[in-house]
Amino acid sequence: MPKTLIEPFRIKSVEPIRVTTRAEREQMLAAAHLNVFLLRAEDVLIDWLTDSGTGAMSARQWGAIMEGDESYAGARSFYRLQKVVQDITGMPHFVPTHQGRAAEKVLFSAVCKAGDLVPNNCHFDTTRGNLESMGVEALDLVAAVGLQPATLHPFKGNIDLERLEAVLREHGARIPFGMLTVTNNTGGGQPVSMANIRAYSALLKKYGKPFIMDVCRFAENAMFIKMREPGYEHTSVRAIAQEMFGYADGATMSAKKDGMVNIGGFIVLRSDEWLDAVRSDLIMMEGFPTYGGMAGRDLEALAVGLQEGLDEDYLRYRLRTAEYLGEKLEAAGVGFVKPTGGHAVYIDARTVLPDMPVAHYPAWALCNALYLEGGIRGVEIGSVMFGRRGDDGVEHFHSMELVRLAFPRRMYTQSHFDYAAEVIAEVKEKAAHIRGVKIIKQPKFLRHFTAHFDWV
Repeated sequence: MPKTLIEPFRIKSVEPIRVTTRAEREQMLAAAHLNVFLLRAEDVLIDWLTDSGTGAMSARQWGAIMEGDESYAGARSFYRLQKVVQDITGMPHFVPTHQGRAAEKVLFSAVCKAGDLVPNNCHFDTTRGNLESMGVEALDLVAAVGLQPATLHPFKGNIDLERLEAVLREHGARIPFGMLTVTNNTGGGQPVSMANIRAYSALLKKYGKPFIMDVCRFAENAMFIKMREPGYEHTSVRAIAQEMFGYADGATMSAKKDGMVNIGGFIVLRSDEWLDAVRSDLIMMEGFPTYGGMAGRDLEALAVGLQEGLDEDYLRYRLRTAEYLGEKLEAAGVGFVKPTGGHAVYIDARTVLPDMPVAHYPAWALCNALYLEGGIRGVEIGSVMFGRRGDDGVEHFHSMELVRLAFPRRMYTQSHFDYAAEVIAEVKEKAAHIRGVKIIKQPKFLRHFTAHFDWV
């Protein structure tokens, strides 16, 4: 039996990508103020900035688009999607939004207030931004092993239950709900075990707190459970996902990830306690409850995509792809978060730039270097994204300096990954010449999206 795991799909439509020179990329990065977010997509060769909404849709999804009902209220496309979501999540109340951060905004606006505290394994950028902009404290309580990039552990996304209980005892009155992000994007796309989900749910119930999951990559997390957690080897991914949802009281999702679509998100709730408030805010921010900021065609594409995202052959290929790139980086002596996650490989910038001061933002510098060397666009998960500048002008730095290479679904082939591995190896060889950066302009929240930089 051949050992090579092939892409479980055939390519039906192609899009050309532009090959640029080093000199051109230097000019384009300078024009973008040394911020890869501000590059034109056409000037990027391999775009691994994000896996959010950037993947390829299937023939079935494109066919479903033609069946979209664009009625303002009560569209059949809504009811078709609602049935799919209810089957997977087991939750009766489905509230569509145009993407995940909108789902967060709507839910948080309905149930949070200034001074509240929300624990999580790790809040990703928009989740944290939505909470902090309301005056809510976003507290990360990932297990200690989740902050050790080189340490091998099957479930580095687990929340630290001992620290969590201490927080619940001390600050319970401030906590409207507990969150859990699956997989843990901030910490390397690392999965959360079913045992941890189950125990977290029980602990929140003990203190009378609802349990809300961020489920952008729930299918990938379910596949990791099947592959790594004893007792689930022979359980279908769909059944594992259903059990995960069974421990929660609600969830937010950016469907642009494991929903396999270019736009879309949702909130699901088990009880109707928050439903009226959520729908009221939805109408103000997004649209009527049966479209919630999405076109009917997008509702149809998502109904198909959620089911395709649970296909085990696809999931096995996807997780193996990240592992494959990790093997290439290991051979080149480049450190990364181990084991590899589902949607991305996270390079540990400190292994490439061990002597660069954190004040020069080594992960951001490495992002720039990857673009300049080979036209690859990744994203910094470090002190620009998760650090902050205090009112006194003092910078507070993040605990890790990572570069995330996030892979759009069903988009790139093995040769793209081989090329990327070669570029990364070359960047490491030239690490002594990589320049750090300084921030010269930044907004108050989510600064990494639009900040301007200069060379140090």
